[in-house]
Amino acid sequence: MAVRKLKPITPGQRHRIVGSFQEITTDRPEKSLLAKKTKSGGRNKSGKMTVRYRGGGHKQRYRIIDFKREKFGVPATVKSIEYDPNRTARIALLAYADGEKRYIIAPEGLEVGMQLNSGEGVAPEVGNALYLKEIPLGTIVHNIELQPGQGGKIARSAGSYAQLNARDGKYAIIKFPSGEVRMILVSCLATVGVVSNSDHQLERSGKAGRSRWKGRRPRTRGVAMNPVDHPMGGGEGRSSGGHPRSRTGVPAKGYKTRAPKKASSKYIIEKRKK
Repeated sequence: MAVRKLKPITPGQRHRIVGSFQEITTDRPEKSLLAKKTKSGGRNKSGKMTVRYRGGGHKQRYRIIDFKREKFGVPATVKSIEYDPNRTARIALLAYADGEKRYIIAPEGLEVGMQLNSGEGVAPEVGNALYLKEIPLGTIVHNIELQPGQGGKIARSAGSYAQLNARDGKYAIIKFPSGEVRMILVSCLATVGVVSNSDHQLERSGKAGRSRWKGRRPRTRGVAMNPVDHPMGGGEGRSSGGHPRSRTGVPAKGYKTRAPKKASSKYIIEKRKK
């Protein structure tokens, strides 16, 4: 995984930093694993705009990803590493021994031809999915379930990971890069390794048009509006706008929005660092 800095032959390429795509092995997705993806443009069923700054964008098709990895005891071979326009990570096409094909999130180091497995008694190697009760302590994992059989919910974006620190009874102690330490049932599945495309954070778009290709329209700053339109609007000249807050008045920059009595709070041993 690497990035390329383009030569500044146009203004849009002067600050453009792109991924190398050197790990991609094919540009043709598996047709049986494609689904239709529609865009609302921020409109509801009546055609009224309910979310601003959305619209346009390139046509995309959704790749059906297997987050559950529930084909236990059936070995799979990695057929290709592919680009997915719907996520920052790369995806891998698996061909199972029984003939079925599925997409998974590709971990770092996965290559075409490798053999993957999931379930009990599987070796804790990159790309294999195991129960947290069987993974050695200190192992780096991703695509972690929060409830058994639910499918992976945590650490799915490019470069994401978590570390299995300890086990206490029926719970595993997981530490995240944010500093949060959390308890998760040992009967939950997790995949060994770090999510691919870790250099995604180094990429730079280079121009506003690239956001339009992603379906994002220009966003108007609150301080540029009138008082009737935004809490930070109005004032004489170029005023700062006072305390930063959203259009609905919710403060920003450190204001906690997590529900104080949220049910899952009891599983958090240590909160994330500021």
